[in-house]
Amino acid sequence: MTELFRGWTLLFIVAAMVLCPAAKAQDRRIVAEPVAPGTVCDRPVASGTNDTARLQDAIDHCPAGAAVYLGRGEFRSGPLEMKSGVTLWIGRGATLFAIAEPAAYDKGRGQCGRIAGKGDGCRPFISFSKTHGGGIYGDGIIDGQGGTPMVGSAETWWQLARRAQVEGGHQNAPRLIQIEHAQDITVSGVTLRNAPNFHIAMNRVEGATFWGLTIEAPADARNTDGIDPAASQDVTITHSSIRTGDDNVAIKAGDNGATRHISVIDNYFGWGHGMSIGSEVNSGASDILVRNLTLDGTTSGLRIKSDASRGGLVERVTYENVCLRGNRWPVAFDTKYDPRAQGTKIPVYRKIVLRHVRGDNGALLMRGTDESHTLDVTLEDVRFADSATWQLEHVNVTADHSDVSPPLPGRARKPVPRDWEGCARVFRDGNR
Repeated sequence: MTELFRGWTLLFIVAAMVLCPAAKAQDRRIVAEPVAPGTVCDRPVASGTNDTARLQDAIDHCPAGAAVYLGRGEFRSGPLEMKSGVTLWIGRGATLFAIAEPAAYDKGRGQCGRIAGKGDGCRPFISFSKTHGGGIYGDGIIDGQGGTPMVGSAETWWQLARRAQVEGGHQNAPRLIQIEHAQDITVSGVTLRNAPNFHIAMNRVEGATFWGLTIEAPADARNTDGIDPAASQDVTITHSSIRTGDDNVAIKAGDNGATRHISVIDNYFGWGHGMSIGSEVNSGASDILVRNLTLDGTTSGLRIKSDASRGGLVERVTYENVCLRGNRWPVAFDTKYDPRAQGTKIPVYRKIVLRHVRGDNGALLMRGTDESHTLDVTLEDVRFADSATWQLEHVNVTADHSDVSPPLPGRARKPVPRDWEGCARVFRDGNR
């Protein structure tokens, strides 16, 4: 992914993550590129039918520090539960398919594959629950088959999600990977595609590295978020390409706890809903660094979203060296994400910094709650096309106005060069 940033000006040059003070101030760990496991404990052979039992047995009997290796071929499986310290190694030429059989994922209530009042009726495809160490590694593919008709139905997981939206219910579909109450998990190199629901969801995780991933789902596949850290800390997402039907990355902090010390560095986001924080932030989200990010055709770009039903404090968020193109809302910091929402959980966004940000057209939205809960933003070298429009409400902006274009409301328009060349090279040289 470093090819995405070749030719940038010195202001946009990529710093090594392990040496960069700002990065270390976010994810507090020293993060280095993952290496292949040194020991392989089992090499299952693809059967071409259902490999769930053999794969789970291989994981269960693999010692900590070793890997279960999937070589060339097509494997098909239902839910798999990972073990502490064990890595699932998806080799080049290997594809692990999640079978599209709701009964295999059902939690015992008969809701998986159905629309209901809640959406938690399915087990995830790959689960890290109360584990320490280990992860997923390799150059192969994990395919969730979200567009494949479910067993016993003509409907796909994604069609179920769209119907749930129309009917006002909740889809019950499995997440591709879920990491919960876990520590020091690493996912590296693999391609994750076509998740029935979120590709990677996290809850109460301490220490996680996502390096060199390719995450892909169609732009219209509902609720197929790329990576969602929630109630977690010390997380790095880097050198990855993410194109999905929902948030490319969504940092959340709902009822289970705060999310803090997150680094999103050296990434490319294609279609999707952007680099998001929210909408659940009632437990607080802070100490977040987004650096060297390309947002190419995402609906929203840099996005913080919440409302009075699920708001909280979002602070110390820095966006630095960002290129945006083809975004309807290149910047969308909104405390009234759902204008109909009611409650006392007031969103407050403060100490938000945009530094060396370039974009073209679209709406630049920054909306605080009221004059008692203003949105606090600092702009440093932020330049969009003259046709872009600022939409500011209850916002306290700190800026050298000669450094911002188009000019903020109330400021005289002066010619300010956009200096688009750095980002133009990114799109020309690195677009996939």
